[in-house]
Amino acid sequence: MSTTPETASGPVMSYATAPTRTITAGDVTYAYRELGPKGGVPVVFFVHLAATLDNWDPRIIDPIAEGRHVITFDNRGVGASTGEVPDSVEAMAADAYTFIRALGFDQIDVFSFSLGGMVAQALVVEHPELVRKLVLTGTGPAGGKDIDKVAGVTYLDMLRAALTRSDPKEFLFFNRNTAGKRAGKAFVARLAERTADRDEPISVKAFQTQLKAIKKWGRSAPADLSKLTQPTLIANGDHDRMVPSVLSDDLHRRIAGSELIIYPDSGHGGIFQFHDRFAPVAARFLAR
Repeated sequence: MSTTPETASGPVMSYATAPTRTITAGDVTYAYRELGPKGGVPVVFFVHLAATLDNWDPRIIDPIAEGRHVITFDNRGVGASTGEVPDSVEAMAADAYTFIRALGFDQIDVFSFSLGGMVAQALVVEHPELVRKLVLTGTGPAGGKDIDKVAGVTYLDMLRAALTRSDPKEFLFFNRNTAGKRAGKAFVARLAERTADRDEPISVKAFQTQLKAIKKWGRSAPADLSKLTQPTLIANGDHDRMVPSVLSDDLHRRIAGSELIIYPDSGHGGIFQFHDRFAPVAARFLAR
C-alpha cells in the first residue's frame, strides 16, 4: 500500500482517475483517494450524509489539488471502508483522527461539507493541534436550530426525487427553480465523470445510523467554538433547507476571525452551484 498520489508519469491531478487505496488501523480498513503534489500539509475532505468517495465534485477537488496534496476518505462503515457506522458525530471524528494518524500526518487542513462539517468541528475541538485551517460548508454547530429535522427533510426529498425519477441530491442540494434545476443536473453529471473503480454505495443501515447521529448533534449542548483559533472559511447558499443557512451565520459569529460567504439563490449545495467562484476562493484560502 502506497500513500503517494503519484504514478510513473507524476502526481495524479484528476479526481476522476485517482486510484482508490486502503489502509488498516485497528480493526477498520479505510478506503481513500489522493491526488495533487505530495508534500506539505495535506487537505483532507470530510464528506456529507450518505456520501462515499464518489460524491465529491471534481470541480471543487481538482482546482484545490492543483497546488495541494488532497485526500478524500470513507469513514468507518461507509462505502468501501469496513466496520459499522458510529451513532454519534464525536465517534465519527475519533475514527477520522485514527485514519489521519494512520497515514502518518501530524497536521492537516480540513475541507468539509454538511455532516462532514459537523465531524470536522468535533475533530478540531478534541484535537486542535491536528488542524491548521478549516473550511466549513453547508453545515452547523452542535445544538444548532433545526439540525435535528434533517431526517424529515431528507426522506421527503428522497420521495420527491423518486416520483420524478431524479437523483435525490437535485432536491436536497439545489433550489427547485430554473437555475437550481440546471445546477443540480450538472452536479449529478459531474459526479458520474468517474467511470472506473467506483465506490460501494452506502447501505441503508449505515445511512439511517448517520441520520441518528445528526439528530443527536442537533439536540446536544453547544460546543464552545470560541476556543477555535484556526483560520476558518464558512460558506453556504442563502436557502439551505437541510442545514439552515442561519447556522452558517451562527458559526461565523462564534468562530473568531472566520470568513463567511453566502451565495445567492442557492441551497445546501451552493458551493457546487457556484463552484467556478468558490473553488478559487477556497484554494487561495488554503494556500495562505
